[in-house]
Amino acid sequence: MRLTRKLVLAKAKASDLESISIFSQMPNIKVLTLSVNSISSLAPLAGCLSLCELYLRRNMIPSLSELSHLRPLTRLRVLWLAENPCCGSDYSQYRLTVLRCLPRLQKLDNQGECAMSLSHSPTHTLDAVLLLLKDLDEEELRIVQTATQNRLKTYTLDSEIQMGDGTMSSSITDG
Repeated sequence: MRLTRKLVLAKAKASDLESISIFSQMPNIKVLTLSVNSISSLAPLAGCLSLCELYLRRNMIPSLSELSHLRPLTRLRVLWLAENPCCGSDYSQYRLTVLRCLPRLQKLDNQGECAMSLSHSPTHTLDAVLLLLKDLDEEELRIVQTATQNRLKTYTLDSEIQMGDGTMSSSITDG
């Protein structure tokens, strides 16, 4: 079923939506409740810059890489994404990844204090990045690899091991 403006106004709750492309034409929408559907792409929401609350529980969102479409939404404070394929079986890892991608969230999956839980948890930045990287295709991986190599070329790592006392000094200089 394709979502149309008429359908949005006529039906407050649907159960078979797959495409939400109509929302690319609604930049001022503030709250979206799209739970219990078959939505798999969040790309149409990237332009909804006024969006504050987004409810997507029990859809077909395959990967946390879809969150990249929500990064421009600086007003987004509430996200309910639970029970989607992208959530996986490790809830704490899923939660950390979402909060790192969308640091302004105040409530995730009906649980508040997002920034607090992120600041009190051990840093899992590398794990979160690796989780997102595994969902990239070959071309996207090449882009990431090239950008990483270019970034590494700008740094020089000088390490000296002093024989006398066994201490090691290292400095990273921006070249």
